[in-house]
Amino acid sequence: MGRTMAGVALRRRGVLVDLLMATAVVAFTIPTTAIGRSFSLWGPVPDWIEFLVGSVTAATMFVRRRTAWPAIAASVACACVTGQTVPMVLAAFSMTSECRMRSWSGVALALTGVYAAVDYVNPYTDQLLYLCVVRAVTLIYLPALVGTWVCAYRRMIGELRAGVREREERAASEERRKIARELHDTVTHAVTVMVLNAGVIRDCRDSLEVSRLATGIEDKGVQALGELRQLLTVLRREDQPAVKGPEGITRLVEESQHMGMRISLHLDVPPQALPRQVAHACYRLVQEGLSNVRKHAPDSEVRVTCTLMGDDVNVSVVNTAGRGDEPAGDVCDDRRTARAAPSLGGGFGLPGLGERVALAGGRLTAEPTPEGGFVLAARFSVRPGKRSAVLRPRWSTGD
Repeated sequence: MGRTMAGVALRRRGVLVDLLMATAVVAFTIPTTAIGRSFSLWGPVPDWIEFLVGSVTAATMFVRRRTAWPAIAASVACACVTGQTVPMVLAAFSMTSECRMRSWSGVALALTGVYAAVDYVNPYTDQLLYLCVVRAVTLIYLPALVGTWVCAYRRMIGELRAGVREREERAASEERRKIARELHDTVTHAVTVMVLNAGVIRDCRDSLEVSRLATGIEDKGVQALGELRQLLTVLRREDQPAVKGPEGITRLVEESQHMGMRISLHLDVPPQALPRQVAHACYRLVQEGLSNVRKHAPDSEVRVTCTLMGDDVNVSVVNTAGRGDEPAGDVCDDRRTARAAPSLGGGFGLPGLGERVALAGGRLTAEPTPEGGFVLAARFSVRPGKRSAVLRPRWSTGD
């Protein structure tokens, strides 16, 4: 019950504040008229008029958030008719706290004059002009000034909330892009290898070779499912997934060689020598490069390099120009050539790789070679605090 009431109070906080202010106006005007302690600047006034003026002034407290003028005018009339100046204090605060009036200083000065005049002629207070002016400035101008601070505070809170929402949306967008990169690198590579092996099985007559290729498809499918399961687990537990580094490049090259691609590998990186993010970026670059070669130049010669020289890591996939379509012959003998992998469209490979390299503080290069081939390379610095510039890829594989 208590929580329910607190929730209602929080949702209806503005209405409750207006109600309390209206109650305060009624409490200061109606009882004083009823006991005969009120007075008017214009002489005796019927009680019903004083009751009416007090009630109207209390009602203006419910519209003060939309416009300040009704509360200002009614509070002045209430002070002149009933001698009660408290509504003027509330009106002075409301006109600035709700940001409804720009030139509030002049209005506050006028209200201060009215307050001092009513207070000076009030038969129930002292007639010292100095004290009347001090009370007028303190109880009118000061609440108006405090209202400007309240208005600025509310504006600041609104801007902070808007900034928090913007940062949350930006963080969510970055997380979605990160997940999209991981899914692309995992699924695209695995499906490409599986499709190529399935195509070879279709034309193969050697049962032993078919069994080997089928085992490769199964292994690659299990590997892809394992990576996807790991990614889903990370999304639930907010842990960092296990990443593959340069040590996984050898397996990528062997898989491509089994499919007939001519690849040479130069790997010179000590185990566990690279930071986690840099190591994973190197692995994904080679994976992306080999997938692109399968799609666009499967009969070319490929050179894969990953070396650590001082504080810099250089990783690259360079292929020569394709030799064109050649008869494949029996795809199960040792002279078979690699098939071109089907393109599934999308074009997210190189942009995603560029983002990954940028996050790791690397420099990405993706461009054709003068001989008609293509180079996909990146350089990373493993020195703390040193970051390289990131180049946008100048060519898209269309994967």
